[in-house]
Amino acid sequence: MSTADTAPTRRRAHRPRGELGDHVARTIGSLQAQVLRDPPRPEAISALARLRRGIGRAPGFDYTLEEYLAVPEDLLGFRPVDDTRPTDSEQAVHDALTLYALHQQSRREPMHTSGQGLGHAMARLIHTSDTPDGVRRRFAALGTATTYNEGIYHLRGLVTMLRGHRIPLDYGLLAHDLRRLRQPGKRADVQAVWGRELYRNRMNEPTANTEETSA
Repeated sequence: MSTADTAPTRRRAHRPRGELGDHVARTIGSLQAQVLRDPPRPEAISALARLRRGIGRAPGFDYTLEEYLAVPEDLLGFRPVDDTRPTDSEQAVHDALTLYALHQQSRREPMHTSGQGLGHAMARLIHTSDTPDGVRRRFAALGTATTYNEGIYHLRGLVTMLRGHRIPLDYGLLAHDLRRLRQPGKRADVQAVWGRELYRNRMNEPTANTEETSA
């Protein structure tokens, strides 16, 4: 028996996504199950289309989407004095759900899956893309974005790339990250987490020689 046969398997640890992330994961999981039914539920397909129209818009733009975009009172967090502004939780849920709707569009595979952080998904995308340098540039732009809206702009482009390669993402975890991204002093921390996920996943990719040896 070789050393490789006896070595313990190293599994990727899942980052906690918190209560808000779990809420988003449940909401999207239910919607996704209806979309991927055979045949799909027409109401779910319609909801995806309306959610896609919400990308870049303010939370509350469509009253018919309350089932998906409403945030429980105990998860709202800090509420601005000016109630015309959404809370960080409301904005994060809105952006996660609308980006998921873009990701799932016309796909018959689940584009939301638990445990796949943004950096992990980017590593897979770089590995499979015909234009890995373009992916790296877009991801680097996300990593240096100085405003939340700028980050969402780059995320939209990356999600479109992920969709093209059928690579899923944990949207509950993304919602957790987006809320932190909006909080004072947290932007650099979130961007660094995404970068470390990418680096670690890239380091663990098998080389051509490893694949040939294990075949």
